[in-house]
Amino acid sequence: MTRLRGLAIAVLTFAMFMDLMDVTIVNVALPAIRDDLDASPSQLEWLIGGYVLAFAGVLITAGRLGDRYGRQRVFIVGIVGFTLASLTASLAQNGETLVGSRVGQGLFAGLMVPQVLASVQALYKPRERAPIFAIIGVITALAAVIGPVLGGWLVTSNPFGGGWRAIFFINVPVGIVIAIAAIAFVPNTKAERPSPLDPLGVLLAVGGILLLVYPLVEGRQLGWPVWSFVLMALSPVVLLAFVLNERRHDADGAMMPLRLFTDRGFTGGIAIQFLFQGSITSFFLILALYVQTGLGFSAIASGALTLPFSLGAMLAAGVAAALVSRLGRILPAVGGVLITIGTAWTIQVLRSEGTSYSAWDSVIPMAIAGIGLTVMLVPLLDIALATVDTRDSGAASGVLGTFQQVGGALGVAVTGVIFFDAAGRYSQPELLHALSLAAWVPIIGYALAAASAALLPRLDVVKEHLASLDTEDAEPAIA
Repeated sequence: MTRLRGLAIAVLTFAMFMDLMDVTIVNVALPAIRDDLDASPSQLEWLIGGYVLAFAGVLITAGRLGDRYGRQRVFIVGIVGFTLASLTASLAQNGETLVGSRVGQGLFAGLMVPQVLASVQALYKPRERAPIFAIIGVITALAAVIGPVLGGWLVTSNPFGGGWRAIFFINVPVGIVIAIAAIAFVPNTKAERPSPLDPLGVLLAVGGILLLVYPLVEGRQLGWPVWSFVLMALSPVVLLAFVLNERRHDADGAMMPLRLFTDRGFTGGIAIQFLFQGSITSFFLILALYVQTGLGFSAIASGALTLPFSLGAMLAAGVAAALVSRLGRILPAVGGVLITIGTAWTIQVLRSEGTSYSAWDSVIPMAIAGIGLTVMLVPLLDIALATVDTRDSGAASGVLGTFQQVGGALGVAVTGVIFFDAAGRYSQPELLHALSLAAWVPIIGYALAAASAALLPRLDVVKEHLASLDTEDAEPAIA
């Protein structure tokens, strides 16, 4: 049973890695896509923002779908759809088709990710989950930083003869293998008493987020027409309606149970994930645009720039996992401080070196930032989900992932407004100025994430709760 559980989680987490990596893998290909498809700045933003926004929109109910229809079944629908959307993206002949394909990728990726966390909740006893969540935390961290490296290599080496199209086509054979493995190894666990679906809640949540993100992305290019401000003003109204709708359904199974937000660990985890994802997604976006467009780096050189970040993250993974049981919430705070320092230092190096900058100049600060990323993320899932009731596991994983991806969408939207507005005619000095201004978004975001660690419960509180659950050995419902 242990080996089969391990195989199931391995399949699920590998798919999760691919889904999350696809957020950043596009960054290094943006200049090539812009030149080949004559894509506008807003379309470039939508290639990132559209993916994460669609991801967030379906996450909010995908956990509930898995609870009701079976996590394996929903996962397989997701991986098949993601593979087909990747194939469509690799064949796109214009910016509109590519953006639509990216939205499709995000939708189907959003179906998959909640099934990973909910399956861990279903297949493992509370005390067994800590190392699994630590591994998932490391995978989440590495996905964000390996994407640019792999994307740069694929664009430059051109293995399939299509240039940037390779970053999408590579998902096709991988997706087929994952789908077959999921059928063979992943059990179709369900919730014993799944809560009803809430389509109105989905529409209100997605609508409220879209009313904010869409005008932020499109408004700058169109000269900030009146309608852009009207839509942004409507966003909080629609989101308030969503909260009221969830409160009305809280007793009979709300899509986003408001009782989850009374759990301090869960709320703290949401805050950190939201701020982290918005920061890292926006930072690597503007970094890739600056070094390729402003300094003339190739796609592979741009991707290699993040290697110290990746190595720092990997080297710190084992140490961070070992320290979770001793330091608890101190780890996310220290990690947030390290990634803030590393990011600010990297920007300062870029500013001081100007056109003479090389990737070697930022090895140390990028490595520090990578270490901070892992130290911050490794303990998060274990702490955030440790005290969540099993009946809410699907909804909780969906809510956690939703806030993470909404953070990414808002980070891209806000940073894109600042960067493209200051970039002028894309000369090196103008782009450096744009980078310097826009970088404040991720720097402040990381700092706030570090401060949010104070919301997490003390280590003894989590240990006490887990100890109380050790007697709950109920087998998962498998269809």
